Amino acid sequence: MTVTDNGKGMDEAELVRAQDPFSTDGVKHPQRKVGLGLPFVIQTTRMTQGRFQISSQKGKGTTVTATFNLEHWDTPPLGDLPATLGQLMALSGDYEATVVRRLTGKQVTRSWEAKRSELLEALGSLEDLESLTLLREYFRSLENELVEATQ
Repeated sequence: MTVTDNGKGMDEAELVRAQDPFSTDGVKHPQRKVGLGLPFVIQTTRMTQGRFQISSQKGKGTTVTATFNLEHWDTPPLGDLPATLGQLMALSGDYEATVVRRLTGKQVTRSWEAKRSELLEALGSLEDLESLTLLREYFRSLENELVEATQ
C-alpha cells in the first residue's frame, strides 16, 4: 500500500513524532493525547514480516509505503475495500485522488485505476445515496474482476 499526498509535508522532527503512538499534533482531534494511525501500520508491517517506509519534504508532501506479507498468519483481513475506497472518494473538498489497485496472483499481476475527477464526472455527485451506492458497486465489480483474474 502506498499513499502519497502533496500536502504540507513534515520535517525530520515531525516525521519522528508521526511514528510515535503517544504523540499527536492535537489539531484533528484536540481531546486526544495519542495518535495511533501510523504506529498501528508500522506495528502490523513488523509483526507480519512486512516493510514500512515514510518520506516527507516540508512544503511538498508525504509518501507512506507499507508492505504486508499476506501469507503471514498475523496479517489482518483486508476488510471491505470497495466501501473504504468509496468513502475516500466521497470525502468533501476540492481535491484529486487516484486509486491504483494491483494484485499479484499465481504468476500474473493485474490492476485497475480510478480517479476521483472521472468518478465525479460520471456520477455527477458523490454526496447522494444513489451515487454512493453506484460507486461502491463499481469498486466491488473492479475488485471481483481483479481477484478472479489473479486466481
